[in-house]
Amino acid sequence: MITLWRGSCNQWDCDEMGHMNVRVYVEKQVEGLAAFAPSLGMPHAFRANSPSTIIPVDQHIRFVREVLPGRPLTMNGCVLEAGEDDALIYQELRHGDGSLAACMRTRVLHVDTTMRKPFPWSSRTRQAIPDVTDTAPEESAPRSIDMSAPGLPHSEITLDRVKQVGAPLAGRGAVPPQHLDVHGHMYPYWMLGRTSDSVPNILYNWRKKVAESAGDLRMGAAVLEYRLRYHDMPVAGDLYELYTSFGGAQGKTHNLIHWMMNPANGKPWATMQATAITLDLDARKAIPAPPDMIRGLSEMAAPGLEI
Repeated sequence: MITLWRGSCNQWDCDEMGHMNVRVYVEKQVEGLAAFAPSLGMPHAFRANSPSTIIPVDQHIRFVREVLPGRPLTMNGCVLEAGEDDALIYQELRHGDGSLAACMRTRVLHVDTTMRKPFPWSSRTRQAIPDVTDTAPEESAPRSIDMSAPGLPHSEITLDRVKQVGAPLAGRGAVPPQHLDVHGHMYPYWMLGRTSDSVPNILYNWRKKVAESAGDLRMGAAVLEYRLRYHDMPVAGDLYELYTSFGGAQGKTHNLIHWMMNPANGKPWATMQATAITLDLDARKAIPAPPDMIRGLSEMAAPGLEI
């Protein structure tokens, strides 16, 4: 395990609940990946003139402890496994006292920057990988999301499927140039950020009713785990539509499936699975939803979409 990044978050990194927004975790993860690239024998991977780079295709994020403004953070990382043209990268954020704040497992592909087609690692990278390969701590293991599940085939993730299911439109917009990386594609963290910004259109009033049913508590929301499958990366001017589907509930948590779609061709930009809670902002504890409200959620966000 090597240190990839050290710093803290500021008030602009935080959401209305006072802790670091989910988008910012992936922003730090991408920065940590760029810092990791030289150790993989790819010092130019995240520069504009690089012939090749590494991109995420499947990612798991677990949020363990809140990150508050001004608190020290350290990111460590390693390779967990590697194939001919891909690798599973582990990254973790730890608080100043050493406790785990969040952990990320990201399946990356080695691609050319022109056509975004995968091709084998260079001999230099193959030689470097054993030196940065390690194991992840047990406390970082996925809990509510099965990362071994293959996910839907790309051909089955369509706007026609959305219409059949009846999943509601949570968000819509266009990709601005300031959200692009040096190779001209949308940063992964903005895909998550746009999703996070869209979900209240479906869930805000529902969460408010959950908090009222528990004694008119001060209400927020928190995601405990995410799985993100990146199918394609938009460029400036591309449109997106975000659809949300109920994925089931267990205990105090509920699962949501989000599809970020390209309305121009009906194909996916990304699909996501989130394990979330309604949060008591004062006690910083989950507020359980009564069964009738879970039924209400399934009516608002029609089930049927899958990651």
